[in-house]
Amino acid sequence: MWVSSRHHGRGLARRALAQELRHRGVEEEMVKEAVEQLDPDEEVETARRLVARKLGSTRGADPRARTRKLVGMLARKGYPAGLAFRIVREALEAEGEETSEEAGGDYLDSP
Repeated sequence: MWVSSRHHGRGLARRALAQELRHRGVEEEMVKEAVEQLDPDEEVETARRLVARKLGSTRGADPRARTRKLVGMLARKGYPAGLAFRIVREALEAEGEETSEEAGGDYLDSP
């Protein structure tokens, strides 16, 4: 129940939720059971919603700065780098922003 509440309320990913539970002294077995109950597809959708909500505040900024801000926000919430970069790339492309292939760079490529 707590994991679901923190995921929906704060948008935290499995990794961040597991870390919080460990910090609170919850046994590793219970941590694994709790975070496994989160649906991976729901986690992706939550990341998309977080990016969509933050996207407007980054308009007008350099694409690289936008990427750093958005990926950084997802990273602080525990999302893996590959997923964060993919979600940000999708959001920027949907907005018509140049991506790494179009710009000739690799700033949106996941590490």
